[in-house]
Amino acid sequence: MRIISGRNKGRQITPPANLPVRPTTDLGKESLFNILNNYFHFNRITVLDLFAGTGNITLEFASREAISVTAVDNNHACVDFIKKTIDKLNYDHVTVIKGDAFQFTQRSKQQFDIIFADPPYDLEGIEKIIDNVFNNNLLKPEGWLIMEHSRAHDFSQHPKFYEHRKYGKLNFSFLVNMADNELNDESEE
Repeated sequence: MRIISGRNKGRQITPPANLPVRPTTDLGKESLFNILNNYFHFNRITVLDLFAGTGNITLEFASREAISVTAVDNNHACVDFIKKTIDKLNYDHVTVIKGDAFQFTQRSKQQFDIIFADPPYDLEGIEKIIDNVFNNNLLKPEGWLIMEHSRAHDFSQHPKFYEHRKYGKLNFSFLVNMADNELNDESEE
């Protein structure tokens, strides 16, 4: 895995082979950040990375100088790897939390500009993350929730759904914290 852009552009990161993860592919990550680059100034945003795994997405946002990045994962080895990597790269604006993403989104009072969630593809009930994010007001106005998921999931009927993108087996669904009428007006254009 490599950091695509920013302070550590091109840096290769090699996670231990025994981590129970499926990192976002470089193609998927590059496509995602090309989209985000059109909507956000990375040095002005706060980010939450749920099911952070190797920290692939966390490190990309950190390299692009996000104000703050919070990475949440429940696996001790993943959390340890992310902490060691951010120390090595001197990312003092990254917070790593060992915890359950569902519980975190139920209890957190902090708001974010972008929330990225990459739960295991076979995990049941991932729509609860979406409910928690919007019910608990975790997104700032016009903030984005990005769900990475398999084709088995379809979030297009959710009132905050904005767009779906597919890259091979990788799917991103974008949900945006806008007033419902603003969202519908834009998707009709």
